[in-house]
Amino acid sequence: MNTRICILAILLAAMAACTQETEEQVVADAPESATVPAIFPRTQSAPGASVFFIMPADGATLSNPVILEFGIDGMVVVKAGDNRPNSGHHHLLIDTGLPDLGLPVPADDQHVHFGDGSTATEITLSPGEHRLQILLGDYLHIPHDPPVVSEPIIITVE
Repeated sequence: MNTRICILAILLAAMAACTQETEEQVVADAPESATVPAIFPRTQSAPGASVFFIMPADGATLSNPVILEFGIDGMVVVKAGDNRPNSGHHHLLIDTGLPDLGLPVPADDQHVHFGDGSTATEITLSPGEHRLQILLGDYLHIPHDPPVVSEPIIITVE
């Protein structure tokens, strides 16, 4: 059932994107005061909630596979589809800015979902510099209001 809800939300988002003209929105490190028109209702985040990288450290030089560990304060991590108050799940943003905050987070190579509730992973990245950021999504993969987003980190993969 939870999978069906997620699939429905993604299909609705795709239909909305195809049938509505929207102004291109570039949100880089959106402040809490940012106002974004909501296409889907957004779940409120807990005051002062934050997500962050436990590892790697900003500026680290690593080899593949890259081990990532995510932290959270003020909210709890749950699986996608679980609509508990003050909860969500991680999305890893790779070499991209924040997505449209009024839509479910895309699922592609630059937007990696952790809907299983995991807080650590191993990924393989091409050699070179990469910008990583974490964005918390609610039970339908929609960013909270205000968004719970980490500071970006830059890592180098050898």
